[in-house]
Amino acid sequence: MELRQLSYAVAVAETGSFTRAAQRCFVVQSALSHQIARLEGELGVRLFERGSRRVRVTPAGESFLGPAREALAAVERARGEAVASGGEVRGALRIGTITPLFAVDLPDLLATYRERHPAVRVTLHASLVRDLVQQVRDNVCDLAFVDTGPDELPRGLTGRALAHEDLAAIVPHGHPLAGAERTTASRLAEEEMVDMPPGSGIRRHNDAVFEAAGATRAVAFEAGTMTLLEQLVARGLGVGLVPAATAARMTAVTSTPTTDVPPRTVQVVWSASGASPAARAFLDLLPEHEPETP
Repeated sequence: MELRQLSYAVAVAETGSFTRAAQRCFVVQSALSHQIARLEGELGVRLFERGSRRVRVTPAGESFLGPAREALAAVERARGEAVASGGEVRGALRIGTITPLFAVDLPDLLATYRERHPAVRVTLHASLVRDLVQQVRDNVCDLAFVDTGPDELPRGLTGRALAHEDLAAIVPHGHPLAGAERTTASRLAEEEMVDMPPGSGIRRHNDAVFEAAGATRAVAFEAGTMTLLEQLVARGLGVGLVPAATAARMTAVTSTPTTDVPPRTVQVVWSASGASPAARAFLDLLPEHEPETP
């Protein structure tokens, strides 16, 4: 079993295509397919089901991919440690993030990081917190910014709290709550609501808020982005509960503070087994002190 075979298998699984995997790995498709076939022959199992439109990972493939990613990450970490011992940080840094993110100035951090460590290849992508946590566990991401409390992290991950963010209600202009000084979860539950989809950190937080208040709410619409959520509320399709920093930037709706809604926690998470030199160098740019709870 060779490292390139592991890399090819991971690429096929993540792209769902031998063609796209070959492009990612900078090899011809025939060579990649040959190596995957050799690997399957050595293992005695099929890792992928080949279809006319898409390649699917088999149950055996799912079992294989986790350790394969761990092996590749260990090799990358070993390479990075060796280079870093000479005073230079190299390699790759894969960052995941929720959106929007106001706890840190991510573009400014990335600019500073690139200036200090130009030899590191940085990639950035946004997703739901549920997916980001899994990607860090699977070594698809080196670290991720998520809105989840420290006690909510699964085994294998560690984190550092960066901010506690208040939440605010958003309502259409002219809504009875638009002129209120404050509102409560129970009052919001009297209205139809718009929220982010399950799997997002803010949705999990909001569900817990209304459960704690003993209020049953109806989520009429689920929005994939905060921009769409704002537009749905602006058209009178429901009210929302979003981070106050996000609400302050929304011009199509009116925001109202809440009295009984606890803040959400935004933190950076990485593998408990250790961060690569490239990831450690990025973490060094983040505040180390625990933020005060509002």
